[in-house]
Amino acid sequence: MSQSPSLFVRLINNTSLITQIIIGMIVGIALATITPETAKSAGLLGTLFVGALKAVAPVLVFILVTNAIASHKKGNKTSIKPLLVLYLIGTFCSAILAVAVSFIFPSTLHLVTQANEVTPPSGITEVLNTLLFNIVSNPVKALLEGNYIGILAWAVVLGISLQHAKDTTKALINDLSHAVSGVVKAVIRCAPLGILGLVASTFAETGFSALIEYAQLLMVLVGCMLFVALVVNPLIVFIKIKRNPYPLVFMCLKESGVTAFFTRSSAANIPVNMNLCEKLRLPEPEETYAVSIPLGATINMAGAAITITVLALAAVHTLGIAVDVPTAILLSVLASVSACGASGVAGGSLLLIPLACSLFGISNDIAMQVVAVGFVISVLQDSAETALNSSTDVLFTAAACMAEDRSLHEKYVQEAEELA
Repeated sequence: MSQSPSLFVRLINNTSLITQIIIGMIVGIALATITPETAKSAGLLGTLFVGALKAVAPVLVFILVTNAIASHKKGNKTSIKPLLVLYLIGTFCSAILAVAVSFIFPSTLHLVTQANEVTPPSGITEVLNTLLFNIVSNPVKALLEGNYIGILAWAVVLGISLQHAKDTTKALINDLSHAVSGVVKAVIRCAPLGILGLVASTFAETGFSALIEYAQLLMVLVGCMLFVALVVNPLIVFIKIKRNPYPLVFMCLKESGVTAFFTRSSAANIPVNMNLCEKLRLPEPEETYAVSIPLGATINMAGAAITITVLALAAVHTLGIAVDVPTAILLSVLASVSACGASGVAGGSLLLIPLACSLFGISNDIAMQVVAVGFVISVLQDSAETALNSSTDVLFTAAACMAEDRSLHEKYVQEAEELA
């Protein structure tokens, strides 16, 4: 009897995390099918898991970025500028794709749903103002509310100030960084149970019956996101590194995308992405991914750009409004900029749809009905959107690092194939 627990522990340790997550998904679906009430109770596991990720993520970002900047030495290369370019190109290409697919497969809506009592931003100026005020937010408030723009700003400023600190102070911050990373690894080990709870409660409470009415809209949304993940992103990475991108693409989708799909939170997936970057043994300086991952969680929003564009054009097609090419391009630009600011707006990408609808003179009342439709299909839409956004953060970070040092390619490919 005493050997059973140790045998179980060895079995867990010898099974990859992704395999454990898949088993958790299967068990969750089975539980929801056999005993829905029990499955709803199992949702507590998912709630606890997402809560733990969200709790540790702000502290992780603040400590890691502060440590990375404080430890930075002049002359060391970083990949942040190329990464920003990749983030912006990826988001804009996604919006352009969404426009094209929406014209090829136009979707219409039944605009009879009552919208929730929410207030969307009145314009792009308000979105940008929100982001600017988030930057100067009180650091304690930023940590409590998970305001990653504010957390990044304070961590960078504090890190720069600490570059001239004593070595003992820097050593303390470095030790704190390793300690928080250890906590993150412990939380991630609970992912299979968390995913089990999330899958079980989702299937038991909602199922997918409510999504049948919007099947074509969902196919356009999810189809665009899959095309970006499997074609557009690999093409961008290939242009960047001049090598086969798919080992990295599939690894990022499996290790990051699956978890993000069920947590439906880019912020909650930050610890997962940080852990994945460490497993990939991204090169020094560490501040590349210490900064790029939380930055990507706030501005790398290809999935959000697709959601804003497709739903806005669905309203356009429903109302029979004609759209010319220049307006379609302008919509892509507006959706890209809005998507980058989605993290600063409560409700994320859905509440930025009225902003895109205003480009076509669609009233706020009708636009908010489109938002209500978005909430109905968010079970699948938001999951796919988050999976695309979060997995792309790691993919582009690795690509930027590979472009800086091409000799690292074989190591990345080998590591990616092992993780995949």
